[in-house]
Amino acid sequence: MRHTLPIAPQFYVTAPQPCPYLDGRMERKLFTALQGDHAQRLNDALSKQGFRRSQNVLYRPSCAECSACLSARIRVADFEPNRTQRRVLRRNADLRRNATSPWATEDQYALFRRYLDHRHADGGMADMDIFEFAAMIEETPIRSRVIEYSRPAQGDEQGRPLAAVSLTDVFDDGLSMVYSFYDPALLEHSLGTFLILDHVQIAREAGLPYVYLGYWVPGSRKMGYKARFNALEIYKGGQWQDLGSPEDHTAELHPLSVDPIAEQVARIALPEARPMTD
Repeated sequence: MRHTLPIAPQFYVTAPQPCPYLDGRMERKLFTALQGDHAQRLNDALSKQGFRRSQNVLYRPSCAECSACLSARIRVADFEPNRTQRRVLRRNADLRRNATSPWATEDQYALFRRYLDHRHADGGMADMDIFEFAAMIEETPIRSRVIEYSRPAQGDEQGRPLAAVSLTDVFDDGLSMVYSFYDPALLEHSLGTFLILDHVQIAREAGLPYVYLGYWVPGSRKMGYKARFNALEIYKGGQWQDLGSPEDHTAELHPLSVDPIAEQVARIALPEARPMTD
């Protein structure tokens, strides 16, 4: 008899720490290591179940009484930019895209520092040095790309300076925008929105059905922009569903909103690993 055994990673839970999205709350994550020959298949499978990658770790929020964080993705075939988004595309028509291997550069880090200092000076990454930045970019056991966007030089600038960068994972069913940053001096260009719009185009050209945006959090202004993209799906109640009206989703606390960790792990669908013969 020939059959297969599933990949069986170990899952762990982080200690509670302050939530970066909702004031006064504590976050907790369920996570597992992403390594070995089956890393890509594990990442593909768990990303479809609300997990997200950070270097060589896959994680999903698992807070004690809060289930506000909802994994979000755009359905590429059904997406149509609205009037505002079409203006963003026109405004950035002179940007040039270059997709490279996940390799950190000094130019990327300089742009990253300017972005953090202007946008997230008190965030969890504020003290990240160039070595930690390189680890964020380069420590990936799966298929990843760094997608750079350069702009025309101005004044006495040479070449084409970097305007934006996205660390992007390639799944079997889409693209995942792991982390993006851009030049804070170009706020009027709405580069955060442009990066998402361009990733939809990249996915469409590659025949990939989804662009994964990380977590949408009702009640969080920091994450509210994701709801402005149509054809948006969220992972809720163990399945993907249309976002519908953002007002239909709340961030209220409830002691029964999150199942026990053991039940969560038992319901995770794992990919098959290797054929076995009896």
